[in-house]
Amino acid sequence: MLGFPLAIRKNNASDCQILPDYTAVFLSRPNVKANTVTIHDAGVRIGRIAARALAVFGLLVLLIIFSPFVSWYAIRLAGPWSSERGEVLVVLSAEEPNSGVMGAGTYWRCFMALLYYREHPYRQILVSGKASAAGMRDFFVFNGIPAERILVEDRSTNTHENAEYAAEMLAGAPEPIVLVTSDSHMFRARSCFAKAGVRVSASAAPDVVKRAGNYGSRLELFISEMRETASIVYYWYRGWI
Repeated sequence: MLGFPLAIRKNNASDCQILPDYTAVFLSRPNVKANTVTIHDAGVRIGRIAARALAVFGLLVLLIIFSPFVSWYAIRLAGPWSSERGEVLVVLSAEEPNSGVMGAGTYWRCFMALLYYREHPYRQILVSGKASAAGMRDFFVFNGIPAERILVEDRSTNTHENAEYAAEMLAGAPEPIVLVTSDSHMFRARSCFAKAGVRVSASAAPDVVKRAGNYGSRLELFISEMRETASIVYYWYRGWI
């Protein structure tokens, strides 16, 4: 056992010199064991919180993948739709082309618009989207639609501009005007056109609804729907819908 002298005695008591009492210093050292226990408890609590968060996240992923939520929400965003008959068909682009190749979302919108046209030949088709409009026009011409029936709006870079620029080109056009875009995008698109003063009928391309049949795609589609929801909130905030 360690000890600390309280005094060092010399030849007589008067020469005795008192040294500092180191016992108090020794006894006042931090309680290392107590601190270790506290850190351990904190680690246990953090681990439990993390485990619960992961469990909740895992449950959410399972619900997204194995429930019909993704399809249901896309249908809610699309609203009622059908292959409407009209004089003008408006087709909106989706993502930008990749190395000159039309994006998948834009392709499916054009494909559905082509089916609608073959059911009822519209007098005009307006394609809208700065980066994709030219390729959309070529798609329709390649599939037998006369080039003179196709109007090209190639200035817009977002849905708000799609509606604004299309409204300028459609001034005086006979109604009904039929709008084609993806199911999950239809609510925002239709609202933008209404804000721009253009009354449209919806003929949604069942993009998300069809792809949601693949369980492996549902998580990606859910994230896409959440981005769309955020865009709706942003457009509402800006006064665009």
